[in-house]
Parts: sequence; C-alpha cells; structure tokens
Amino acid sequence: MVGDTLEVRGPIGGWFIWDGTTPALLIGGGSGVVPVMAMLRLARRTGAAAHLIVSARSPADVIYAPELVADDATVLYTRVGPVPGGRPPGRITADDIRSRLRDDATVFICGSTAFASAATERALDAGATADRIRIERFGPSG
Repeated sequence: MVGDTLEVRGPIGGWFIWDGTTPALLIGGGSGVVPVMAMLRLARRTGAAAHLIVSARSPADVIYAPELVADDATVLYTRVGPVPGGRPPGRITADDIRSRLRDDATVFICGSTAFASAATERALDAGATADRIRIERFGPSG
C-alpha cells in the first residue's frame, strides 16, 4: 500500500567464473546444477577437461537428465536411486569426489547453502585444497 515501509536486502550468496581453459570438477546440487551444466557444455564445445557430479533426490528431480548420460557426468541420488545395483542413495561423499578429482583441477560447487557447505567439506576430505575450491551458493534472504 502507498506509505508502507519495506525492508530490502541486496543479493545474498556467492558466484564464480570459469574461462574453460583449465581442468575443472563441477559439483551441483538440485537446481545448483544449472550454472555448472553451462560450464560442462562449454567444456564439451572446447575440449576442456571437466567432469560434473550432480546430486539429486531422485531420478525425477534430475535437471538436464538426458545430457548427463555421458562419461563426463556422474549423477548421485540422495533419497531414491533409479535401479538396484548402483551406488546406494545417500549424500555426496569424499569418495564420490576423490574418484573424479584431478590435482590440477579447480572444484566449482553450486547449490543451496547447506549443500555447498557439505560438498565443500567433502571436497576437502577428498584432497582438494581450499585455494582450488570456488563456491556459488543460494538460500533464503531472511
């Protein structure tokens, strides 16, 4: 209404940029897959070394699913997996990351604040150094 007082906050979160010329390990949770998928597409066009790890609740929740059936992508499920016999559903682990981590790669993590924090801890546990980790996170502003 006219005369109401509003409190406004600026953008909250972080962001990163990758020029596609250096090796990258991309990790996205939920809708956080969107920016890292753009990076994987760049890598596919340019031949850059990149691998994408996606964490999703179930197969129905995987954004870009048809594009992720490739050697440069790994999909992990946290609640329900597609078929028995694969990796059991669960949160991302250091082993999930370690198997795809290169010594010369920068690790790009994107997702909710909780996911980004957990994935960062797992990346450190897997052997990534803090100076090689970039984080883009999002969450509520209040």
